[in-house]
This record gives sequence, C-alpha cells and structure tokens, in this order.
Amino acid sequence: MGNHHSHEPQPDWAAIERAQRERQEAEERQRQAEEAARHAREAAERAAREAEQQRQREREAQLAAERAAQAAREEAERMRRQREEAERAERRAREEAEARAREERARAERIAREMEEERRKQEAERLAAIAAREEEARRQRAIEEEARRARQAQEEAERQAREAAEAARRAQAEREEVERQLKKGIQPVVMPTAEEIRLAKAKVQYKDTIFHFAVAGIAGSGKSSLINALCGMNNNDPNAAPTGVNETTLEISRYVDTAHSQQFAWYDVPGSGTLTIPDWQYFNAQGLYIFDCILVLFNNRFTMTDRAILANCRRFQIPTFIVRSKSDQHIFNLMKDMGYDPDEEDTHRRGQFYKAAREQYISETRESVKNNLAEANLPDQRVYIVSNNTLLGAVNDKGPKRMIDEVELLTDLYSEAYRSGKFS
Repeated sequence: MGNHHSHEPQPDWAAIERAQRERQEAEERQRQAEEAARHAREAAERAAREAEQQRQREREAQLAAERAAQAAREEAERMRRQREEAERAERRAREEAEARAREERARAERIAREMEEERRKQEAERLAAIAAREEEARRQRAIEEEARRARQAQEEAERQAREAAEAARRAQAEREEVERQLKKGIQPVVMPTAEEIRLAKAKVQYKDTIFHFAVAGIAGSGKSSLINALCGMNNNDPNAAPTGVNETTLEISRYVDTAHSQQFAWYDVPGSGTLTIPDWQYFNAQGLYIFDCILVLFNNRFTMTDRAILANCRRFQIPTFIVRSKSDQHIFNLMKDMGYDPDEEDTHRRGQFYKAAREQYISETRESVKNNLAEANLPDQRVYIVSNNTLLGAVNDKGPKRMIDEVELLTDLYSEAYRSGKFS
C-alpha cells in the first residue's frame, strides 16, 4: 500500500492555477459584459423615454400651431367680412351721393336751359328790331355804294386801258431791245414778275414751311435716280420717280421723302435737251427762281444750260450744289480702259485697278468742273461725286462701302436746309 501511494502522480498546480485564473478572468469579462448590457439597456430606455417626451412635445406644439392657424384664419375671415361690409356701405353711400348729385345737376341744367331760352327769346326780339333798322339803312347805303362802284368801275376801266397801252408799248420796246441784244450775242437778264413768281409757286405746291430742292440738268444725266436715292427709294419703288434710257420727265415732278415729308420736297426738272427752249431762257421758263436750293447734275460734260443755271442762281441768291452721278459706272469704264478684265477673279488685282481708276476719275472730274466754272466767269465751287446706289445706302444707314462724296453731299444739303431758318 505504502509503495502504491508513493507512485501516484502529483497534481499540476500550475495548470490548476492557470485554469482558476482564466475562469476568474472569464467571469470578470462576463460580469463586465452584463454590466455593459445593463448600461446599454438603461441608456436605450432613457433614450426611448426622451424620444417619447419629444414626440409628446411636438404633438402639443403642432396642436398649438393648428389652433393658432385656425384662429388666424377665423380672424382673417372675420376681417374680410367686415371689409366687404364696409365696402358695400361705402359703395351704397357713394351711389346715393352720385344719384343726388345727378338730380341736382339735372335740375340746375333744366333751370339754366329755361333761363337761356328766355334770354335768347328776348335777344332775338331785340336783334330783330335792330336788324329791321339796319336793313333799312343797308338798303340806303347799297344804293349809294352801287352808284360809287359804277363811277369807280368806269375810272378803273379807263386806268387799265391806259396801263395796257403803256404795257404794250414797253413790251414792244423790250422785245425790240432783246432782239437787238440777241443779234449782238448778248443774252438778256429777265426778272420774273410778282404774278409769275406766284404762279410758279402754285404750280409746284410751294409751302413756306418746307425746303424745296430742285434737281436740274440735261436729259439722261440721272436726275430721277438721284432723287429716288435722296428719298431713300429704289428705282422700282411704287412711289419712285420714273427712270429710263430716254428722258421721262417733261413737266416738273414733285417727290417727298416719307421720313421727312414735313421738311423737304424734291423736284425733278425736265432736261434742257427735251424742250425747245434756248439755254438762256431755260432757268426762267422752268420757274427755277422759286426754289430754295438747286442741284446741277451733269454726267459727262458741263453744258451751256448748266452754266446758265449757276449764273442765274447767283443772281437770285439761290444756293447751288454741283453733282456728278453714276460714278460707279464711270470708274468701271475707266478700269476696263486700263486693261481690267471683268471675268478676272484676282481680287487684289481688281482692287488695284479700282483704286487707280477712282483716283483718276475724281481728279479729272474736279479739274473739269474748275475749268468750266472759270470759262463761264463763275466762282470755283465744290463738285460732289456720287453713285446713286451708294447714296441710297447712306440715306438708309446701310453703311455702304466705296463711298466718295455721298455722306458729305447729304450733310451739306441738310445743313443748307436747316440754315435757311424754315424749321426754327
């Protein structure tokens, strides 16, 4: 037995101690977990209670807001009803006041009419009595006036007979003097009479409040096209001045720019080549002395008619503008004379031809006008070189390219019109 006990194995105290320590640690962890779970449950319960309290407060706040909103709606409705009632009361009061005022006006008007009828009746009776007296006096005066007019008519007839005889004598003397001067090559100065001026103004519908531009020149110089451009119209516009290869104007024609119809009037004057009128008589025969400004338009050359117009304008102190139109056509013709081929596609070369032709055309035109004015003993003045198509673009604010004198012409024409004082 003793030997048996001495051979039994000894307990592993270290293992036992580790197991006890691990068990204690597990129990401690379990205790901590349970403690944490308890704290979590308490926190969850607390949060649930707080959430419920918050929901309760929100429900109470919502109910209070709904009650307040309902009260506000009821108050607004009450105020609306009060306002409508006040408006109805005001409308009734106003309608009653207007009705009373209408009645008062009607009564006052009725009384006024009755008084006016009575006054007119009395006035008519008074006037009838006066008229009867005046009629008697008038008949007496008429008898005396008739006798006086008969004497005056006889005297006037005798005076007119004397004046007619004197006018015939002067006319014969003037005719003989004109014939004598014409034989010497002297063109007479003929001043229009007051009656001729009146008739000339009536013929062209002259108005003192409008500035009247006349465009004159030989047939085919482009007067109608120039007027159309100055009025802002194409040649095919329904209201445009008629144009054509042959002269289409045989009477002075009046045109207006619709944008300035109360300020300017333009007149197309027949070309001198279309009428059997000597150059020196053209100015007076066309009544050009009544216009406020005259544009002398020429195409290729200055004529005796152009000189006569300028000379007579100086005599009548009428502002003049010398204009050469169709510049685009003339420049193109010069380009071809210089060797330009219209079918050529080289834009740079075409630009060079255009520049050279343009400079030559402007220089030759200005020199030609200067020489013509000097030969006619007229003072030098500017010539405006324009193209009708370019001028039309400038009038309509289209900003055309290749302008020469178009803008300057428009500016100077309008400046001349406003300087006249007709629009002050």
